[in-house]
Amino acid sequence: MADDESTPRTAKGSRPRRPDPGAHPVEHVTEPVPVGGAGDDELRVRLAALEAENARLRERLSAAPAAVAPPTAAVPVARERRHVGRSALAVALVVAGALLAPVAVVASWASNLVEDTDRWVATVGPLADDPGVQQAVTNRITNAIVEAVGVDELAADATSALAGLGLPPRVSTLVESLQGPLATAATDLVRRGVENVVTSDAFATAWTEANRTAHEQLVASLQGDPDAIASIGADGTLSVELTTVIEAVKQLLIDRGLTILERVPEINASFPLMQSADLVRLQNAYRALHALGTWLPWVSVLLLAGGVVAAQHRARTLVVAGLSLAGAMLLLGIGIAVGRSLYVESLPDAVQRPDVAVVVYDQVVWFLRVALRAVAVLGLVVAVVAFVAGGSSAARALRASWRRGAAWLRGLGDRHGVSTGPVGRWLDEQRVFVRIVVASVAGLVIVLADRITPALVGWTALVAVLVLLVTSLLARPASVEPAGASAPAPPAGPPTAPAL
Repeated sequence: MADDESTPRTAKGSRPRRPDPGAHPVEHVTEPVPVGGAGDDELRVRLAALEAENARLRERLSAAPAAVAPPTAAVPVARERRHVGRSALAVALVVAGALLAPVAVVASWASNLVEDTDRWVATVGPLADDPGVQQAVTNRITNAIVEAVGVDELAADATSALAGLGLPPRVSTLVESLQGPLATAATDLVRRGVENVVTSDAFATAWTEANRTAHEQLVASLQGDPDAIASIGADGTLSVELTTVIEAVKQLLIDRGLTILERVPEINASFPLMQSADLVRLQNAYRALHALGTWLPWVSVLLLAGGVVAAQHRARTLVVAGLSLAGAMLLLGIGIAVGRSLYVESLPDAVQRPDVAVVVYDQVVWFLRVALRAVAVLGLVVAVVAFVAGGSSAARALRASWRRGAAWLRGLGDRHGVSTGPVGRWLDEQRVFVRIVVASVAGLVIVLADRITPALVGWTALVAVLVLLVTSLLARPASVEPAGASAPAPPAGPPTAPAL
């Protein structure tokens, strides 16, 4: 009887044919293919060879750690030592630069105060408008004129001459009692004349010119020239001559009828600006002052920059350097406040107006306060910029938010037909160059400024940040396509064989 076509046929020792998946399953039994004879021997030989190879591999693995462990362990140790060394060097440089910064600021301030006439006039010029200083100058000039004229002697001679005219005793006694009031009236006349001059614009002009002329002699005074107008006494008192002001007062009093001043020779009087033993030491170290004021700021900057370069995490170290610089300026400000108290306590008893001495001290160190505030603001700006550009999660999230916002604005512009085109692509390709240029220009503005102020640093940093944000917004990454553009078709892969 013929076999059914749906029933799979098998041959002895052959593999059964796969049944048709669409046909009904049919049970069938196939005989196992016996393995015997030479086949068993060949399998045993192969199994023995594999076991031998296995044993050799175990031996190699057991012996490998002893030979390989020392080199692999030495590399991490060496790297760790290098990292520790770089970190220690970075810390040392940053600390040295931060500690040197206050000294550099003070040295630069003192050097400019001594060598820059405009800075000197700008420092002491406002003292002419201070009421306390005006009163102190008035008293000093009045006393100088009264002493030079000899008001008490003139009053005594006048009353004696009147009493010797043969007047009755009571009248003579009355005339002699007028000696004190007459001297007081003359002194008051001189004082009113001095006050009129000192509180006028003429005094401010004379004060400025006197200090400008005195500053030209200040360097000579620091060098020990005895003919200098601005002189430093042995006790460290810095004084300025008031000859110009006194001559203006004399002419005013002569015009008002006090013609006796025409016969009075030139009156010399000085006004002390400040008194400190440090001025004597400054006089002895004048040559070193110029070098320190010129080079110490750069040494401090180079130390801080070297610490950042030597650090393993430079952005983080730059944040620390900026904060350290701001902290050093804070300590300098505290030192100036403490020095103010010590200065007042060390004033000699001969100083009649300690309040005026404090006003003079505050005015002299005004530019020093401005400088330390400017450096503190610069340190904070550097720290903020380094933090934003760093690798912390907060910085990355902030930058990602800005990129998303910029991408949304670019998409909005594309939908309205506004695009930066080739300029935007160039800005994206040259974004590193643009950042370097903006940072360099901002640094040059600060370095080349005549006077570094907190406002200058703050506005320069703000403008630089705004420029960078605008260029980042205008930049157009090459991957950005206008809205509505069709995406390119994916490349065709190799042809796949049809499923069987």
